[in-house]
Amino acid sequence: MLETFNFRVILEYMPLYGQCFLATLWLSALSLLGAIAVGIIACAMRLSQSRFLSLAAGVYIESIRSTPLLVQLYFFYFGLPSMGIMLPEWATGVIALTLNSGAYYAEIIRSGIQAIHFGQIEAGIASGLSYVQRMRYIILPQALGMTIRPMLGQAIVLVKDSSLLSLISIVELTRAGQTLTSERFMPAEGFLTTAAFYLILYYMLKAFSGWAEKRLIFREAH
Repeated sequence: MLETFNFRVILEYMPLYGQCFLATLWLSALSLLGAIAVGIIACAMRLSQSRFLSLAAGVYIESIRSTPLLVQLYFFYFGLPSMGIMLPEWATGVIALTLNSGAYYAEIIRSGIQAIHFGQIEAGIASGLSYVQRMRYIILPQALGMTIRPMLGQAIVLVKDSSLLSLISIVELTRAGQTLTSERFMPAEGFLTTAAFYLILYYMLKAFSGWAEKRLIFREAH
């Protein structure tokens, strides 16, 4: 296999891969931050005593989780312009990834919140903390700490799902593999290199998760 594998062509296309790697990195990072924010808001609505807010969050979460990401992506890319809403391709991709992963993060965070002992919440109430203050200082830090591993898993899914953005003409890692394949007819070189860059992103996320987990353990020890 290595005898027929053309490393020279890969080196030739490395500037394109570098550019596409950075594109995938910032698109995934922006989508991830948005997804966590959306997840926290949807989770708070889901756990709210307001029946309307809880129902609205439930409809959003179930609608997203029961439909494929590709269908959602095509809706934003083809459906919104038909309704007069024009967005750049990158914004369409980020919105689709954010809303898709946000629904999963809402359920992950909700499981973490429900695992917190009610006595801590009662202590916050007795201390005079408002609902927002209890969420900020007591509930969310512990919930996020307990759910780092499933949150990492969802972050990895988000990064891999970003490959679907190549279908709406966004130049990212999968698009780089498609470009090399179409221009040089070398699918093995093109997509194996793409997979290698996704592996780099995976280990970057894994290293960050390990650092964050140790930092939380250190804080708890003090």
